[in-house]
Amino acid sequence: MAEAPAHDYPTIEPTSFDVVICGTGLPESVLAAACAAAGKTVLHVDPNPFYGSLYSSVPLPSFLSPDPSSVPLSPSGDDSHTVVDLHRRNIYSEVETSGAAPEPSRRFTVDLVGPRVLYCADEAVGLLLRSGGSHHVEFKSVEGGSLLYWEGQLYPVPDSRQAIFNDTATLKLTEKTVLFRFFELVRAHIAAADEDGEGEEASDKISEEDLDLPFVEYLKKHRLPPKLRAVVLYAIAMADYDQDTDCCEKLLTTREGIQTIALYSSSIGRFANAQGAFIYPMYGHGELPQAFCRCAAVKGALYVLRMPISALLMDEERKNFLGARLTSGQDILCQQLILDPSYKVPILDASSDGSDSNLLRKVARGICIISKSVKQDSSNLLIVFPPKSLEEQQIAAIRGLQLSSNLAASDSLEGHLEETSENNEDLKPTVIWSCVYVQEITEGTSSSLLSCPTPDEHLDYRSILDSSKKLFADIYPNEEFLPKKSAAVYANDDSDSADNFHVPNVNEGIIICLRCAF
Repeated sequence: MAEAPAHDYPTIEPTSFDVVICGTGLPESVLAAACAAAGKTVLHVDPNPFYGSLYSSVPLPSFLSPDPSSVPLSPSGDDSHTVVDLHRRNIYSEVETSGAAPEPSRRFTVDLVGPRVLYCADEAVGLLLRSGGSHHVEFKSVEGGSLLYWEGQLYPVPDSRQAIFNDTATLKLTEKTVLFRFFELVRAHIAAADEDGEGEEASDKISEEDLDLPFVEYLKKHRLPPKLRAVVLYAIAMADYDQDTDCCEKLLTTREGIQTIALYSSSIGRFANAQGAFIYPMYGHGELPQAFCRCAAVKGALYVLRMPISALLMDEERKNFLGARLTSGQDILCQQLILDPSYKVPILDASSDGSDSNLLRKVARGICIISKSVKQDSSNLLIVFPPKSLEEQQIAAIRGLQLSSNLAASDSLEGHLEETSENNEDLKPTVIWSCVYVQEITEGTSSSLLSCPTPDEHLDYRSILDSSKKLFADIYPNEEFLPKKSAAVYANDDSDSADNFHVPNVNEGIIICLRCAF
């Protein structure tokens, strides 16, 4: 994986590939690994000197003072093709800060996609295991669990049978009974669905009529009080918008809610050293695209950093793209072009000034460096603020991820903070430094030129990976997406085993990050 010195661009051989990918974000890196595993020749370039693009982990000073993202002009090259100039756009707003960042600020690393976690049992973990990417990433668990902000206080989220019965301070006996019965109902439905009705009574399955109901109505039907509905909807089923309004942006169905509860439940206890349902990369989410890039490189993909694409080569008669012109002036031909979403292609963006502009979504991301943990004796935890919990006009759930190693994320943030007082248990955490910014959200597009999705508003990677799999199926419908045999072979290794997923037992540090979709 070569890094070219600035303005000293190498000549790339060969000059024709099956796939050319620009940008090393998570979708682009997953696609590179999948294409390489399918036997395709892949050239993977990135204009940055680091991996990750919009999914990278960057030092705090670089986050606050980003370099201009313009694409340098290139020599004319061969004009036998129609040349479409390529420009980059900024999908972020200005960063608004408050307070002074602790020094040295470079010890903090910002996750651009934060706050973000992986369910222990979700598809992202499966892909890392199947592809061998798990050998290149270390994880930590969110061992402090989740907290729900309700009526001015933080309450632990009772997300399992053990948690319900161990809660002697915040749950009344009647609330425990109602919640336990609901979880047993969901457990029986999941078991019956997994066995397709065998081994469980058919009556254990929730009816199709109830599965199509709004999840909030189903919870009311089973007499869950408002606080417990908030627990299930926003802290376990991960609904983003207020489910109690008639004009909800995204109304969760019972079917969708139970699918997420099933994922949440199966994630608890999957890994021996992971407490709870969630894990995150110890050195930042930028490690994930790097892991898939390594998998692609093992299968023969060629990597060049600091190599922008300045133009696209187009067949004017057939109206399709034939390749790319690099900033070095070299033309590279390919069957398929894949770009990260920071590239603006006039042909694809032509309709964006019409009615489609109303579909533009945004997510507000924030980072806070705080003086001490929100919860005593817990360094890593998830905090959920349901709609209307902070103010009546709040229509979306806000989620904050408190982390504590060498990382800070712009929706999740971490870092080393030394406690200056040993007797501050009674003091509330104070904000030392904070920032907030807004990011545009765009979906992936498929044609002779693929554009990958931006980081979305969700807490996990399910939607992003689903979009990546769909893009791969669009270009190679007869190829399997990252089969198990695609993993590199290591000594004494069963790549698909959960035992190969490294979740070390480490605790240190403090920090917080927030996210709100709108």
